[in-house]
Amino acid sequence: MSAPEFNNPATVMKPVGAYSHAGLVKTGSDLLYIAGQVGMKADGTMLEGLAAQADEAFANIMHVLEAHGMAARNLVKLNIYVVAGQDASATRDARKRHLGDARPASTFLFISQLVDPRLLIEVEAVASR
Repeated sequence: MSAPEFNNPATVMKPVGAYSHAGLVKTGSDLLYIAGQVGMKADGTMLEGLAAQADEAFANIMHVLEAHGMAARNLVKLNIYVVAGQDASATRDARKRHLGDARPASTFLFISQLVDPRLLIEVEAVASR
């Protein structure tokens, strides 16, 4: 099994953030699909504000990875959903704090609302090893 390979083809614009345009997973690798993680602690406590929720959502991604013997370097794809009107920098800061220099292929969208109106962010991921 090999770690995912990331690249940014010269024929595509340079990434404008902490991501890669492509992540290649070789045949025979284990794939881990991580459901959307939100700003809620393991005990069910809902955190207030985007900064706290983003920090917890990315911490939850890391907890799921660690439970499967993986780390941020194993992330292949992230989808980040943030409620419109929020400051994206809080999400970027939390991502950097938890993922470090990992640069998985990523999508960041502003949306109108999540399933619970108190939630401000949801992050889903795919990882491989």
